[in-house]
Order: sequence, then structure tokens, then C-alpha cells
Amino acid sequence: MSGPQGQVPEGANQHCPGAEDEQAGKASACEGCPNQAACATAPKGSDPDLDAIAARLAPIKHIVLVLSGKGGVGKSTFSAQLAFALAARGLEVGLLDIDICGPSVPKMLGLEGEEIHQSGAGWSPVYVQENLGVMSIGFMLPNADDPVIWRGPRKNGLIKQFLKDVHWGDCDYLVIDSPPGTSDEHISIAQFLKAANVDGAVVVTTPQEVSIIDVRKEINFCKKTGIPVLGVVENMSGLRQPLPSFKFFSPSGTDITSAVLQAAAAAAAAADADAGSGSSAEPGSRGSGSPGEVMAETAVFHVSGGGAAGMAADMQVPYLGSVPLDSALSRAGEEGRSVFDSAGSANSSSGPALQAIINKLLVATGGQQSVAANGTK
Repeated sequence: MSGPQGQVPEGANQHCPGAEDEQAGKASACEGCPNQAACATAPKGSDPDLDAIAARLAPIKHIVLVLSGKGGVGKSTFSAQLAFALAARGLEVGLLDIDICGPSVPKMLGLEGEEIHQSGAGWSPVYVQENLGVMSIGFMLPNADDPVIWRGPRKNGLIKQFLKDVHWGDCDYLVIDSPPGTSDEHISIAQFLKAANVDGAVVVTTPQEVSIIDVRKEINFCKKTGIPVLGVVENMSGLRQPLPSFKFFSPSGTDITSAVLQAAAAAAAAADADAGSGSSAEPGSRGSGSPGEVMAETAVFHVSGGGAAGMAADMQVPYLGSVPLDSALSRAGEEGRSVFDSAGSANSSSGPALQAIINKLLVATGGQQSVAANGTK
């Protein structure tokens, strides 16, 4: 007999005892299973710390996991910008990084070199601003280049400690950034959060099928562990940039950038004249016809199976939208700041796309009521 629904990991053998069973990873049915090592080291049975975790997280109104079956899809970038955007709307926000071996959140929030402090209430998050706190193993490493070479039980123990001991206070949203895959950390977080108020997961992918194959596994993991899928986000969905950020060359290699920009400015001005006031012109081509206002867009990845939108429809989960490749977003992550601030928003093509996705998330989780109550800062 297989384990109860919500305990059987993706790709499990027939007669799987379930990830929480005392024989998980040890039973004869586990031999050769790709999940054997993860299940053997995952927490088993009744865990007395679950009540402490539930009590610690009880003041948090909404908990959102950010997941992806594939590495390198921009999951941590999305987590960081989601936290920035929610905080900018006046909400109290926490960002928890459970990517134990690859903690990039401190860099993306501009918190490199910070340390964790303890108080009578527990571990204190490191604060970017008054209403945005962050917790990551990155704050515990003596040297940022030190590798974290830990087996499953130690990683599970730190995740539990983050959930049980970090004092977030009365928080509107806790965003949890996870590593790629469906192994130790994912099994643990699913078990540890059973008694908490988890809204669900946002699953991040890129358009190409090689990414979507793994992301399908992540969605099935969520379904089998009882984590609602709030929606799928397609990151790096084409390249959309201001035209002057490109260089143009003739077939012989001659730089023709100036001529192309002049032609684009003339075409934009003509389009505005034809449109009268320009109100019906395409976004990015309005105004005086300056080439700085014209946007160039192209596909980057080959999409063979309908991309993330097709996958979401096929797997019957919501599709939240796409985010284009954007140098402004990349720079914001490198500089540890919000892409929505004044320094990054002027030429950002990703900012409006991210805001539209976040609006859908607020509706899906009921968080727009908290925004209305707190007011937008």
C-alpha cells in the first residue's frame, strides 16, 4: 500500500511507505527510488517542534513559497523583487532564504556582510528597511566564498530552526525562497509548514522545454504534498529593451547605430503624428519620437511546447504572467535594490510585468485588504 496522499514524493516506487514513515528510504520498496536518500534523512513521525513552528508563524497573515524544479530560472530574483514590492505597498514583509547551499538573497537585498542577532524573542531578521526583514544562512558564513557542505539532517535542522526561532512579529507576508528540485529542503518545508497558514506556492520557470520538464515535477510535488499552486511565472520571456541600449552593425561590420536610431526616431514621430495625440500608439513609442522612448523586443529562447502558459493550462494551475529579460532587473539584483525604485524604474521593462503579477498574487491571497488597511508607502 502506498503512503497517504501528501507524503509520496514525485517519481516514487510502487508501494512507497510515504516520506514521513519511519521506514522511508529504508524499506525494500525504496530500493532504487530516486528519492531514497532524501526520504531517509527527512524528519519522520510526530515532531514535537511542529507546535512551536505553528505558534511562531501564527502572527503571519500570509506565507508564500517560491519554487522551481530548475536552477537558474530567476527564482531568487523574483523572491527578492516580490518582497521589495510588497514592502513598498506598506505591508510588513519577511523574506526567508532556505537555499542552504546557494544563498543569494543577501546579495539581492544589499545585505552582504550583515550578521544575525538574538533577542529574548529569538533570532532577529536583518532589516533592509523598517518593514522588510530577511533571514538567510548567508548571514552565518564567516566568508561569503565558503561552501556549505552539509548532509540532509543538518540542512533540515537549520530550516526548522529558521521557522521555529526567527521572530518575524506581526507580519503580513512571509516569502520563502527555496532551492531548485524536490528533495530534502522541499520535503522538510512541506512537513514543517503543515500547521501554518500557507497560502501556496509561486512556481518560476523559463520558456524553454528543458526548464518546463523539471517545473512540471515541481507542480506535481506541490499537488502531492498538499501545497496549493498560486500560479506559474515565466521569467526571461523574450528581451525587451530601450532601442539606444543596442548597437547596430551592417553585414560588413560597420557601426550603423546612429543611422538606425535616427530612422527609429523619425518613424516614431511619424507614428505619433498619424495617431494624433499618440494615445493609441504602442507603449514605448509615445512622446516626441526620441529613440530613447522606443523599445525593441525579440524572442530569446525557442519555445516548442507552448511555454509556461501552455504548461499551466495543461496542468490546470493559474498562469500569473511573464517577465522579460531586462538589464535593469539584473542590475537591481546585482546592486541589492528594488527594480521599482526611481533609479531602476525609468527604463525597466520588467517592472510593469512584475507589478501585474504581484497584483494577481495579492488577489489570490486576499492581501489587497492588508494593503488597503496599511496604505501604500
